Amino acid sequence: MVPRLLQRKPALSASLNIVPVQTDQQWHDFHHLPFKIYQDDPNWVAPLLLERKFHFQAKHNPYFQHGRAAFFLAYRGKEPVGRISAQVDQLHLDRYGDATGHFGFIEAIDDAAVFEALLKAAQDWLRAQGMKRVIGPVSFSLWDQPGLLVDGFNTPPYVMMNHHRPYYEGHILANGYRKAEDLIAYRYGPEAPTAALEKLLARALRGGEVTLRNIRMDKQHFQSEVAMLLDIINDAWSDNWGYVPMTKAEIDDLAGILKLLLRPGDVAIAEYKGQPAAFAAIFPNLNEAIRGMNGRLFPFNWIKLLWRMKVSRPKTARMPMMGVRKALQSSPVGAALALSVIRSVRDFNFSRGVKDSELSWILERNAKVRHVIEMVGGVPYKKYRVYEKPL
Repeated sequence: MVPRLLQRKPALSASLNIVPVQTDQQWHDFHHLPFKIYQDDPNWVAPLLLERKFHFQAKHNPYFQHGRAAFFLAYRGKEPVGRISAQVDQLHLDRYGDATGHFGFIEAIDDAAVFEALLKAAQDWLRAQGMKRVIGPVSFSLWDQPGLLVDGFNTPPYVMMNHHRPYYEGHILANGYRKAEDLIAYRYGPEAPTAALEKLLARALRGGEVTLRNIRMDKQHFQSEVAMLLDIINDAWSDNWGYVPMTKAEIDDLAGILKLLLRPGDVAIAEYKGQPAAFAAIFPNLNEAIRGMNGRLFPFNWIKLLWRMKVSRPKTARMPMMGVRKALQSSPVGAALALSVIRSVRDFNFSRGVKDSELSWILERNAKVRHVIEMVGGVPYKKYRVYEKPL
């Protein structure tokens, strides 16, 4: 059930007020607002409210070790009608020196005045922090949930991907924003590899210089394996638009999730001449498992969630991480490394009951990686847009 507070429609004649999120009630309104915005959208997946609460707390989210943020709510009268964050990532400033901040977590009713007031609040806060440019939505970082959904509203989002109403883009553009980058999500089904792909992989693997293995998850090796994956991803992504390095605290946080959810076959590592050079990781689609829970784990949904994740297991999966060391990316060997790790985790999952998967996200401008994904049967089916504006 949607909370009763959020079922009432605000009176448009009531005054609009923007307030910083500070009290327990305001945080409650902040986290529950999406339930109102999407209450009649069959493709929205309610997030777990307990997880969202922790995500916004500095003691639980390692983002706040290098970032600072402010949060705002829009009220008409006493009714919450919109929300937004504004944040400054010191890692971004250290890398680019461009005085750029971000806005994120934007949700609002279809009302131009609400969007204008929310974006103004975020922009004013960023100016006060010394920022000269704003990019968004980025929630909190590119490693988290970046971009506004602008194409592909007719299917549910996969885990850690956004879902929005179609009217959001028009309101953002009306406030002086323009496209900065597009992020593409690919559907990756069970189709058999083409003969050309098989020939390419066979040729790459024939010389014995490329070997495949899975992540070692035993106590002795797991931490060093995670450190190796961090090293590859930070090298592989270092030239990407907007890239900031993933910190050890962030990868350690992710490692806790990996240990709980993943099997060795979900992470494929390709070694070239005996050295780890590429990897791909695929996650079970948590959004499939939590649908219908209305954001609640208690009193009994946690049992249902454990059953769905560990016993019946989701029939969909998302590949959020894939990387090839930069020195090899433009070579035939680099393409073969990428193809081999993608195919390995795909084959492992589809042979164990997965019916469909998503590879996301990939920069629209990243033609090399997009070509590799399309070689293995990936089809673009969702698009997320990041906007920018001078301050």
